[in-house]
Amino acid sequence: MAYSIFLLNSACYLNGPNGPDRVWPDRFHFATYSKKRAHAKLLKAGVPSPESNLAHEYCDCSAFHCARKLFDETPHWDVVSATSLLGAFARRGRHRDAILLLPGVLSLGIRPNEFTFGTALRSSTALGDLDLGKQLHASAVKLGLRSNVFVGSSLVDLYVKLAMIQEAQIAHEDIQEPNVVSYTALLSGYLKNDRFHDAMRLFEEMPERNIVAWNAVIGGCSQVGLNEEAVNLFLTMLREGFRPNQSTYPCLLTAAANMGALGMGRSFHASSVKYLGQLDVFVSNSLISFYSKCGCLEDSVSAFESHEERNQVSWNAMICGFGQNGRGKEAVEFYNRMRRSGLKPNGITLLGLLFGCSHAGLVEEGFACFNSVKSEQPETLTMEHYACVVDLLARSGRFEEAERFLEELPFEPGIGFWKALLGGTHLHPNTEAVESIASRILALNPKDISSYVLLSNLYSAAGNWKRVSMIRREMKEKGMKRIPGCSWIEIRDQVHVFFTGDRKHAKTDEIYMVLATFLDTEEQYQTRISI
Repeated sequence: MAYSIFLLNSACYLNGPNGPDRVWPDRFHFATYSKKRAHAKLLKAGVPSPESNLAHEYCDCSAFHCARKLFDETPHWDVVSATSLLGAFARRGRHRDAILLLPGVLSLGIRPNEFTFGTALRSSTALGDLDLGKQLHASAVKLGLRSNVFVGSSLVDLYVKLAMIQEAQIAHEDIQEPNVVSYTALLSGYLKNDRFHDAMRLFEEMPERNIVAWNAVIGGCSQVGLNEEAVNLFLTMLREGFRPNQSTYPCLLTAAANMGALGMGRSFHASSVKYLGQLDVFVSNSLISFYSKCGCLEDSVSAFESHEERNQVSWNAMICGFGQNGRGKEAVEFYNRMRRSGLKPNGITLLGLLFGCSHAGLVEEGFACFNSVKSEQPETLTMEHYACVVDLLARSGRFEEAERFLEELPFEPGIGFWKALLGGTHLHPNTEAVESIASRILALNPKDISSYVLLSNLYSAAGNWKRVSMIRREMKEKGMKRIPGCSWIEIRDQVHVFFTGDRKHAKTDEIYMVLATFLDTEEQYQTRISI
């Protein structure tokens, strides 16, 4: 009743002297008052108005307080209209308001149904509120809705996204007739928690699969480094008659990039054009990153230029691609183009740019960009950016400037900063600097394997074999093992990976025989030259 009186007063105010001519603060206020005016006229004329529709209209113009007030002061609600209003709040990101509506629903004697719980659970997931989710779970059990597929799927999604995989599994098992949505939610949870075998077992058990389920398992495999499995699953998907969509190809291109399989990635590119025709920005960005990681920067630029819809990720992919391939000048050029386009660089942009400048020796350019961001967007800078500047200076042999920069840092530099400084001594040998920096690194972390390996390599390059022997002996005594590097080659769309002294390849004997032939030929050639 109070709200009705308020609306009638609003109508008198709006229709009074100069009412329609008043200046409103913004379009949302104007829309809100327009709704109130229409509502008040209905009340004044005695015309009944459905509260649910009016509440939705208030939500449409962001007048959420009006929608809530209308709900509180009108008793004619049922489970359908109340759930619909709860969903209206949730769809507009007002998840806390949606949850706060539930006590009012219960106070009206309305028994929540599966859709009420499903909507409320999605809001608790968006809020990241595990305790609230558990309370809703308990209420659903109490009302006998635990086995409902709609409630169960929402519970599985809640627990997966809040990293409670065991609870997600139990919620899935409680569902009487799980569908593809509930299976896919749990499948994603297994993959995010590195439970690949459980994910594949569940995938095989699925009574039906859709493209979302296929994309989930393919994407999950590529994210955890199971690249060949991701590709094989894609081929199986095609054989079973499923048509890939815009979400399929980013996962595949990531897998191909991880394997360095250029030919395979080109095939995926052709396949995406065949099945999709027009590529969206996500596929386009994946192509840019893929070609950059494979060293094909011309193809990367082509993918970038051929797509008019570009976002921050598109520019970052190009700048980082140039940076990773030592093309610092191009990285700076694209950085300036990005700023001219109106997009602001973020932390990833600056990291890619500094990396490129560091490896191309563009000290002044890199330092200028860093200072520009420092003055215009200081909130963007992180410890990684400062470490990149140290690396930039060290790689150019400007150790005194690097040490001065370290001393002026607004925080205490960690081990990564000193390792960046030490890396510069590899390009510009400085025994005194090596000894000083090494002592700092080992004092900060005596168990850091990479520091020992870097030190060993530096002493080896300087011919100080005594120090090399001491470091290796110390590593052995501490049980430290360096992770071996590897190389690979792609032949007929198959990637062959090799480690140092590797004898696990299926054709090891033939490989070593050919290698021995090359070495013998080289030795004979050197002998002929010396004669």
